[in-house]
Amino acid sequence: MDAPVARTESTSAVSVEAQLSALLGPLRRAVLRRTRAAEGLPDLPEAQIELLRLLVGTEGVPPSLAAAELKVAQSTISNLIRTMTAAGLVERVPSPTDGRAAVLVASPTARELLARYDRASAAMLRESLAKLPAADRERLESALPALQQLLSVLSE
Repeated sequence: MDAPVARTESTSAVSVEAQLSALLGPLRRAVLRRTRAAEGLPDLPEAQIELLRLLVGTEGVPPSLAAAELKVAQSTISNLIRTMTAAGLVERVPSPTDGRAAVLVASPTARELLARYDRASAAMLRESLAKLPAADRERLESALPALQQLLSVLSE
């Protein structure tokens, strides 16, 4: 069963901000849930997925930089690292620039899980978008640049 869609009495009665705020969480959770179910993926929390995305895109990140990049507390990163190391998703390796320091890297298992997630997510979204009227698909496509800009503003 999909997450409930935010009720909108009318576009003029409920602000765009309120509608967007009410829609983003359920939309994100629905995509994660449907993707996991389609591919039989483990139920990784979103914070773990975000850390894996950061690590896959780098040669290794010190824990303090990971916390700063993800805009979370150092204690949150410490807890994520502990859990993900125990699950075989994150490894600590010597820094390539400072042998005394350790950096975090995604394990081969984590890289494969993330690749499977991305493939399944793309396929599920492709199927779901195909069920929408062409006009709605076009509106969603035209909204992507504005949503990317919004993310940039929010990430500052």
